[in-house]
Amino acid sequence: MRIGVIGTGNMADALGTHWVRAGHEVVIGGRDESRTAALAARMGAAGHGTPRAAAESGDAVLLALPYEAGVDVVSGLEAALRGRALIDCSNPVGPGFVLLTEGGPSAARRLADAAPGAHVVKAFNLCHEDVWRMDPPVFDGRPLAVPVCGDDAGALDLVRELVKDVGCTPVTAGGLERAGLVEATAALFIALWVREGADAQAIAPPLAFAAGDPRRAALTSP
Repeated sequence: MRIGVIGTGNMADALGTHWVRAGHEVVIGGRDESRTAALAARMGAAGHGTPRAAAESGDAVLLALPYEAGVDVVSGLEAALRGRALIDCSNPVGPGFVLLTEGGPSAARRLADAAPGAHVVKAFNLCHEDVWRMDPPVFDGRPLAVPVCGDDAGALDLVRELVKDVGCTPVTAGGLERAGLVEATAALFIALWVREGADAQAIAPPLAFAAGDPRRAALTSP
């Protein structure tokens, strides 16, 4: 698969490295030529250039930029992104662990509005970049699950494959209208982890108990 990566920070490095190792043709795009070239060389990427070059090179394009920069960059690449899967891994979380999008569209929806020809998929936003550097991200023998939200079936299929290439399990989380819920989950988890020092995994019961206690149901059945 051809993958464009827009950005030269930690998320671009962590995810892009997995995809290079998986045999994909990765092109890194950034505004700082020397930094872009250095990242591409370190990863063994197929090429590097401007953000536009990365956008034009990918069947899927990872937007690995801070939330505040995303819309401006994407709106300038609308034509280049048309028909491509655009992966949004941003977290619109501000001081106090509040959502910067509260009361408005999700970060992913804003990108979709800025580049209406792109097929935006929300993924890879729930973990620190160091988790994505793990090879693979497996905890207690279970691969990390990655929620994936989007409206285009083909784009979702591409992103699910890229999730698997990181060593994770894709989880269908609904259409793009649910991306805001995934972003809100990130805000909650980050607050629990960072401010409270709490284990966010501990707040959810196992799947078998999600609709109640199955042991109780067994006792009451005829």
